[in-house]
Amino acid sequence: METLFATLHVVAAVFIVGPLAILPMTAMRAIRAGQGQQVDVLARSTFLLSLLSLLVVIFGFGILGFSTHGTTITTGWVLSSLILYVIALGLSLFGVVPALRTAAAQLTGAGAGSGSTAGAAAGAAAGAADGVAAARRRVAMFSGITSLLLVVIVVLMTWKPG
Repeated sequence: METLFATLHVVAAVFIVGPLAILPMTAMRAIRAGQGQQVDVLARSTFLLSLLSLLVVIFGFGILGFSTHGTTITTGWVLSSLILYVIALGLSLFGVVPALRTAAAQLTGAGAGSGSTAGAAAGAAAGAADGVAAARRRVAMFSGITSLLLVVIVVLMTWKPG
């Protein structure tokens, strides 16, 4: 049974956590291209994959439950990985996703506004551009930290330091 959970754990990590780490980078490209609807889809996908990544943890607990190696939740590398995962999940759900949603709203709303004067319209467009740039910077920062944490987790899972 341990082998089954280990297989499910690795498969879920590859097919859920892998795309979770890559989607924000794709979204930054869409933000630079001004594709608000694409950014919105990527925000929803990032949110969904963030929640689905909990399956990796569930399968990991399954491995621990059937472990014959004496590994428990209090084992250093397991506990460290869990703490880092909670931080990465929080950054994704409360940093990356809101920034993507903000960028999508700014991009889709920037072209829809109609100002009463050309000056007001130009000012609104400049404000929207500033908001989009700030959102892109937040996506880059939070997703970069999240990806780094995920790499550290993979190192801990493969190295299993004493």
